[in-house]
Amino acid sequence: MRPSFINIGERTNVTGSAKFKKLVIEGNYSAALDVARQQVEAGAAIIDVNMDEGLLDSVVAMRTYLNLLAAEPDIARVPVMIDSSKWEVIETGLKCVQGKAIVNSISMKEGEDKFRAEAIKCLRYGAAVVVMAFDEVGQADTAKRKIEICTRAYNILVNEVGFPAEDIIFDPNIFAVATGIEEHDNYAVDFIEAVKVIKATLPYARISGGVSNVSFSFRGNEPVRRAIHSVFLYHAINAGMDMGIVNAGDLPVYDDIDPELREAVEDVILNRPQRHNVSNTEYLVDLAPKYKGEKGQVEAKTLAWREGTVEERLKHALVNGITEFIDADTEEARLQAARPLHVIEGPLMAGMNVVGDLFGAGKMFLPQVVKSARVMKQSVAYLMPFMEAEKQQHVADGGAYQAAGKILMATVKGDVHDIGKNIVGVVLQCNNYEVIDLGVMVPADRILAEAKEHKVDMIGLSGLITPSLDEMVFVAREMQRTGFDIPLLIGGATTSKTHTAVKIEPGYSNDQVVYVLDASRAVGVVSQLLSETDKPKFVADTKADYVKVRDAYGKGDNKPRSDLNEARERKFLIDFVAEPPVAPTFLGVRTFSPYDLNDLAEHIDWTPFFATWELAGRFPDILEDDIVGEAARGLYKDAQEMLARILTEKWFEARGVVGFWPANATDDDDIEVYEDETRTKVIAKFHTLRQQMKKPRADQSNLALSDFVAPYGTPDWIGGFAVTAGHGELEIAKKFKDAGDDYNAILATALADRLAEAFAESLHKKVRRELWAYAVDEDLDIAGLIAEQYKGIRPAPGYPAQPDHTEKWTLFDLLDARARTGMELTESLAMTPPASVSGLYFAHPKAHYFGVGKIEKDQVEDYARRKGWAVDEAERWLSPILNYIPS
Repeated sequence: MRPSFINIGERTNVTGSAKFKKLVIEGNYSAALDVARQQVEAGAAIIDVNMDEGLLDSVVAMRTYLNLLAAEPDIARVPVMIDSSKWEVIETGLKCVQGKAIVNSISMKEGEDKFRAEAIKCLRYGAAVVVMAFDEVGQADTAKRKIEICTRAYNILVNEVGFPAEDIIFDPNIFAVATGIEEHDNYAVDFIEAVKVIKATLPYARISGGVSNVSFSFRGNEPVRRAIHSVFLYHAINAGMDMGIVNAGDLPVYDDIDPELREAVEDVILNRPQRHNVSNTEYLVDLAPKYKGEKGQVEAKTLAWREGTVEERLKHALVNGITEFIDADTEEARLQAARPLHVIEGPLMAGMNVVGDLFGAGKMFLPQVVKSARVMKQSVAYLMPFMEAEKQQHVADGGAYQAAGKILMATVKGDVHDIGKNIVGVVLQCNNYEVIDLGVMVPADRILAEAKEHKVDMIGLSGLITPSLDEMVFVAREMQRTGFDIPLLIGGATTSKTHTAVKIEPGYSNDQVVYVLDASRAVGVVSQLLSETDKPKFVADTKADYVKVRDAYGKGDNKPRSDLNEARERKFLIDFVAEPPVAPTFLGVRTFSPYDLNDLAEHIDWTPFFATWELAGRFPDILEDDIVGEAARGLYKDAQEMLARILTEKWFEARGVVGFWPANATDDDDIEVYEDETRTKVIAKFHTLRQQMKKPRADQSNLALSDFVAPYGTPDWIGGFAVTAGHGELEIAKKFKDAGDDYNAILATALADRLAEAFAESLHKKVRRELWAYAVDEDLDIAGLIAEQYKGIRPAPGYPAQPDHTEKWTLFDLLDARARTGMELTESLAMTPPASVSGLYFAHPKAHYFGVGKIEKDQVEDYARRKGWAVDEAERWLSPILNYIPS
C-alpha cells in the first residue's frame, strides 16, 4: 500500500468482529479496550467504533466505551470514527469524543432535507463526515451512479451547508466480487473508476470504504480474503483511495502474495477477459482451497526453500536476508564439516559471493546487501565459540580464515557522522574484506597507530562537514611524514574528486589516494588497489586524471566575477515599507523538550532516507520503480516497523529551542542582533557572505542573507533554532551493532536523522503559524512543506547560503542551546548528537534560498576583518568556496 493510505481499524465494530461483540455484550470493556489498542499498535490511524447490535443498548455502549477510551493515551492519540446507522448513537458519540471525530455515516437515502440537517449538526460538533453513495433510489452500484450521487452530495455540503471540503469523506460502496452473479463482476472496477473521477472533480474530498466487503464471497478462506484485500487496495489506492476500514495487522504486502494467487485475484478485481476455460470467478474458486488456512498461518509453499541442502538453504538465507533459521542451518553445516572454519570458507562465503555478484550486477541494492551481512554475522557469531575452542586446543590456524584484504575505516576528528561509512564497511565485509571500524571523532594519531598495529592494506577516511576536509588533508600529510605506503580512500558527503586531487593527493605521494563516490564503487576500487595485475594501471589512470583536475582547478573558475563593492551595489532590494516586517509573538528563547515524536513522524521526508541507502528516486514513486522498487518497498516496510517501535517504546528523545531577537542589517553584510526593542545594545552579529558571480541580466542580484533583513531605521527581527531527535540514538545503534545487526543499527541512525529533519520542519511550521505568526493562514500538506512552498526560509551555517560553520557558535550562544537541548558542537563544528539540525529563521516573504558560490580574495579579506580573524583563518574555514588557491 502507498504510505498516504490511512488504515481504519475495523475490529472495534460489533458487526465486524465476533470477539469484540462478545466482549461488549458481556460488559468486559477492559478487554474491549485491548482490541482498540492492538489495532493502533498494528498501524490503524483511525479507530472505527460501532455498537449497532440488537442485544445492546447502543447509546449506552457507545457512551461507556468512548469515555473509557478517552482515558487511554495510547489509544486516544488516534481519531475515532463513530460508526452507526442511528443518529442518536452518533450524537452520543460526538458528545464523548475529544478532538475531531469522524461520523460514519450520513447519506441522502431519506432525502436532502435530513441529509442537510445531519450535516449541519456534524459541522457544529466540528466533525468530519463519511458520506455514503446512497440516495432516495438506493445504493450506487455502477461508477456512473457513484459519481452522480457523490457530486450531488458535495454540492449540497460545500455550496449550501458551508461544510469544509477537506472534511468530506466519500464512501462510494465496496461490494463483493466473485459471487457467481455476472452483474457483480465489475463491482471493484466500478469503485476504482469512480474514485478516479471523484478525486479529479471534487476538490479536497477524501475516499474511504469497507474493504472486507469485497472478499465476502470467500468468507472462511482467510489467506484468499487477505490476498483480495491487498490486490484491491493496491489498485484503489493508485486510483486515489485515501483510507479504508481494514484489519491493519492482517494485510499481506502486494508483492509477497504468491504470484499464481495474485494473478487470479487480479483477474477478478479488474474483471479482465477470462484466460482459462472457465470464468475468472470459477478459476479463483477452484484455486482457493490450495491456499486455505487459518489467520496468520504461513503458507507451506513459501517455505519450499527449506527442502534444499544445507548449502542451498544457507545461500537462500544470505541472498534473501532471512535470519529465522540461520542458527539451526549453521549447526547442521558445522556437524557436516571437518572444522567450523570450513562453514565460513565454504557455504557462507559461497552465499556472500552470490550477494556480491548480484550487487555488482545491479540486481541487489544496499538495504538488501546489509540484511545479507546481518545473516552472515549471526552465523559467524554462532560458530565463534566452536572456533575459540579450536584455538585453545592449538588446532591448525586457530580459526582465522583468510580475508581478501584488511581495511581500516574512520570518521575523522571533529566529525560525528558515520552512516555512509558504516554502509561501505558492510558492503566490503560482504565481499570478504576484513574491516576495522574505529568509529567517529578519530584523531590522526590513533588512525595511524591502529593501522600499523593491525597491518592494514589501506585506510578509508569519512566525513560529512566541510572542516573534515582539512582534517583529511592533515591525516594524509601525517601518513607521508611517518612513511606509510598504503592506499588512502576518501569519502563522505562534502568530499569530492576535485578536493581529493587538489588538496589531499599532493600531500601523500607514497601510494595512491582515491576518492570513492559511494558504497557501490567501494568494492571495485578496493579490489583493483589490492590486485597485483590491476593496481598499476588503475593507479596510473587515477593519477593522470587527478593531474587534469588540478590543472583545471588551478586556472580557476572561468566565469566572470564582480569585486565585492560591485556585488554589494547589486544587492537584493526589498521594499520594507510596502512589505513591512512582522513582529514575533515573543522575544528571547523558548524550549520544546521533550517534543512529540509522533508529530515528527508525520513530517518525515522519505526521499532522502532512500538516498542514504543509495536508492535513487522520489518518494512515494520510488516504491513502484521498475529497478529499485522491490528493494525500496522492503526497506520502507522495515523502516515503518522500526519507526512504530521508536514511537511506542520511546527509543529517542527530541529536544529543541527557538529564539527571536530584534535585528537589522548593516551596510557590510552583517546582521546585528539587539538585546531588546530599544535596539541600543548589540548582543551578537551574524556574518553573511555575498555572491560574486556576474549576473547576465540587470534585474538579477548578488545575494547575501543580510539582504532579507531591514536596514537601520526599520524594525525587523531574526530567529534561530536548534533541534535534535538523537538523544538515545547512539545507544540504540550500539545495541544493534553489538548484536551483529548492522542493518538495524544503520536503519535506526537513518531514522533518527529523518526525525531530526522532521523536527526542523515541524517547528518551522509552528514558528510561521504561531510563534512568529507571520503566516497564520498557511495551509500546506506535508508535500507542500517538503517542497518549501511556505513563506520565509531557515538557512543553516555550513550550507550554500552561509558556508561558514563558525556561525553556529553565535547561534548556539544566543539560543543557550547546550543547556536547553543537550546539543554540543565539536571542535570542527559538527553537532552532537548526530541527528541534529540548527539554523536561522528569516520571515520576509521575499526571502529565498540561494548558494553563495565561489568567492574572491577581496571578500575573504573583508570577511576576516569583520570576524576579527587573520586572513589565513578565513581561508581555512571558507576553503571549499574559494576561487583561488591560497598561498
